[in-house]
Amino acid sequence: MNKNKQIAAAGSWESPVSTDMIVAGSRRLAEPRVVGDDLVWLEGRPEEKGRVVLVRERADGRLIDLTPAPLGVRSRAHEYGGGVYALLGKRVFFVNVCDQCLYETNWDGAASAPPRAVTTPSARRFADLTVDASRQRLLAISEDHAGDGEPVTTLVAIDPDSGVISTLARGDDFYSSPALNANGTELAYLSWNHPDMPWDATTLWLARVREDGSLAAPRNVGNPNTSHFQPTFSPRGELFVVADTGGWWNLHRVDDGGLSPVAACAREFAFPQWVFGMATFGFVDDNRIAAISTADGEWSLHIVDTRSGELTAVTEFKYTVCEQLHAHDGRIALLAGSSAAPMSVVSARVDTPGAVSWREHRRASDLRIDEANLSVAQPMTFRAGRDDACHGFYYPPCNARFALAADERPPLLVKCHGGPTGQTSAVFDPRIQFWTSRGIAVLDLNYRGSTGYGRDYRHSLWGNWGIYDVEDCRHAVDELSAADLVDPSRCLISGGSAGGYTVLCALTFDEVFAAGASHYGIGDLELLARDTHKFESRYLDRMVGPYPEQRDLYRARSPIHHVEKLHCPVIFFQGLDDKVVPPNQAQTMVSALERNGVLVGYVTFAGEGHGFRNADNIKYALAAELAFYGRVLGFVPAGPAIDLDDILTEPAADD
Repeated sequence: MNKNKQIAAAGSWESPVSTDMIVAGSRRLAEPRVVGDDLVWLEGRPEEKGRVVLVRERADGRLIDLTPAPLGVRSRAHEYGGGVYALLGKRVFFVNVCDQCLYETNWDGAASAPPRAVTTPSARRFADLTVDASRQRLLAISEDHAGDGEPVTTLVAIDPDSGVISTLARGDDFYSSPALNANGTELAYLSWNHPDMPWDATTLWLARVREDGSLAAPRNVGNPNTSHFQPTFSPRGELFVVADTGGWWNLHRVDDGGLSPVAACAREFAFPQWVFGMATFGFVDDNRIAAISTADGEWSLHIVDTRSGELTAVTEFKYTVCEQLHAHDGRIALLAGSSAAPMSVVSARVDTPGAVSWREHRRASDLRIDEANLSVAQPMTFRAGRDDACHGFYYPPCNARFALAADERPPLLVKCHGGPTGQTSAVFDPRIQFWTSRGIAVLDLNYRGSTGYGRDYRHSLWGNWGIYDVEDCRHAVDELSAADLVDPSRCLISGGSAGGYTVLCALTFDEVFAAGASHYGIGDLELLARDTHKFESRYLDRMVGPYPEQRDLYRARSPIHHVEKLHCPVIFFQGLDDKVVPPNQAQTMVSALERNGVLVGYVTFAGEGHGFRNADNIKYALAAELAFYGRVLGFVPAGPAIDLDDILTEPAADD
């Protein structure tokens, strides 16, 4: 099989996937929506320093940018934003990233008329925009940063002509997901309070809307200690919601007796609500729902009969990863991808008999990799603890021109997703192919605490963050090594945000990995608990324990207090404008490791927040991480060299 391939050391292979190729023609896609015969979606463009543009695709296929530079469509509510545009007839409203004001733009494109500011600059941030068509107004979540203490979150109504803001609901720490029935007489929404996160427990409210637009007697119609997701009214006025009462995020109908399950099954019909405006289902007609759900790491599309509860798989749907579904008038749009195809905006009509024909509108990446160079995800399950299991996707090295020597096993790069309440999926990711095409195997791990495997699995990390996730990384490495798939002496680990914390814990409290990369990761849990933003300020109460009551536990779990145990090289990547994990986290770790004589790298990016959006920064971070691993493992990467001298602090030579 390898007789026509050149034998070369792992890490040194010439790759068909360069950093330029990864960024060129790449984009972040979000919030696709059906508008008559047209589609609209959000598109983040690295080549424009991450600016997010609202794009309209006309029925004839022509693409129109609805928002001109330098305006960017992004909310900073919860720091993660979401639900940032709304359509009121042909009036288009959006949140501008720079001033967090609402703007109105023209349906025919930004060139026809400049956007108009609806609200004036203030300390408010808006998200979860929803249309109240019967009153010609917008509903939104407002996060007000004026005054001392935590910002105040409320549910508000906004007059798009005058900019006047009226408060509809207040008093709880957080609000989300406003949803009106067809005639605007009832409003459903969610709220929750510290220390719960929305994937822990939320309250589902239902209120009558008075003629003047205010709310009358909101009442709790959900279940206690339940995570509710995406309240939505059917065309005939019934309220549906996803809830995890039975241990899985399943569809439910709200009736006089509370929540009644619809198509109860061991599948997840929701995501953790890190951003506003998330959606996994929509009505095709009065009695049928198009819904996406996941089981065992693979997503599917079903049509759900709300009367019988029957789920019918849409067999023509060949995608294995999907999110952000929107349905209107028998047509659906969503983001979908597979191991061989990146996430894309796709659409189809699903209300007519016969085969469903799918159309792809926009890809997250224009990069196309020949099958001979494509590493395909292999789902795997690993031992976790005494009686548990964890899950992941293994990607072996793959390159049409190169192979390893018969006696060489590849290095392994373990990737840790953020959250930690999140999940990874087997969608085509050029950044994974960047590694595998160079001879480095990748394991993308859904450690215990990840979503997609039921409520018990999601909650298994409660009180165990920094322990179970690290154990799962170790066990996965052990099993891949025992299977002779990887070289146990050359295992690497990389992760961002909460995944960066797992990286630093694994490097500090274990000895499995030869080196690691922390992208805006957490080294000091106590500092994070005191210094992060409102949305996550009590997150660690569940993941670790109440603070400051369990301060000793925070210190015991924080790598910064145990740097004497960290002896292997680490590289840190940090945005200097990060409000979620502030730069002092990385700076403190770097300084401590420098004092201890550990090989450490530190790369900062001005203007970047929690996650990198600028094309040049994305390319540099990838290239620098590869060069760093080459320095540690002793290989020379093919392609342009990265000068590490400015970012590395070498250990002092022995006297």
